[in-house]
Amino acid sequence: MIADSELILNADGSIYHLNLLPKDLASTIVLVGDPDRVGEVSRYFDRIDLKKGKREFITHTGVLRNKRISVISTGIGTDNIDIVFNEIDALVNIDFETRTLKEQLTSLDIIRIGTSGSIQSDIRMGTILASEYAIGFDALMQYYVKNYSEEEKDIQHAVMNHFGTLGFIPYIGSASKRLINRIARDLPKGITMTTPGFYGQGRSMRTRNVYPDLVRKANAFKLQGRSITNLEMETAGIYALANMFGHHALSVNAILANRVHDAFLDNPKEIVDKAIRFVLERI
Repeated sequence: MIADSELILNADGSIYHLNLLPKDLASTIVLVGDPDRVGEVSRYFDRIDLKKGKREFITHTGVLRNKRISVISTGIGTDNIDIVFNEIDALVNIDFETRTLKEQLTSLDIIRIGTSGSIQSDIRMGTILASEYAIGFDALMQYYVKNYSEEEKDIQHAVMNHFGTLGFIPYIGSASKRLINRIARDLPKGITMTTPGFYGQGRSMRTRNVYPDLVRKANAFKLQGRSITNLEMETAGIYALANMFGHHALSVNAILANRVHDAFLDNPKEIVDKAIRFVLERI
């Protein structure tokens, strides 16, 4: 039996942070960072059956072309991804009445629609890019046991050799091949770097960074024809936890900035909406 301090429920029986009951969650989930973006996704649904929220975690569940979908805002960073993934997994794979693991486990389809900055000069702002792999420069997976594929191990070793002494070991996560084939088959693909902060990504206004050449080093990384294409703050955590739990995950990135050229897009909302419509057409 899972202890009360491990599986924390609200008075109505909903999971602690997301404020959701098991019946509230669809098996296909769209993740967005910004709570305001939840409505920007659900406005394309044929109908919305549920709206719930607590803190930065807003959920709309509805139907699009006879398919039930939940869209959930995670807020920013892999610390929030940790909360969201543990709680959505609990919603489908733990019996809240007996506080025990279900005999038959459910695998969810989870698609992130997020914003990101390119670190390659040939990836233009306005591009919709899929993350084939993600490298976690944050600390999330230092606290979990994750099995790595041989390909993930190769990427991890190559990253460590390329970046030199970091003081930590970056972790690797992989996209679902099934979701790539279904949703992102014709999108440009790359390796996404996930960092624990926005300004810590080599940005400097009044700070001195420990890794001031982070973008330059990431830009120069190459492995068997692959390169690090973009920087953001969630994808590696999404992939690593999805791999660990046995869920299918895909991150689709609206490229709003080019860090090589120090440029930011004039019409970010249009590109984000383009990414939303692209994913919903194929989901």
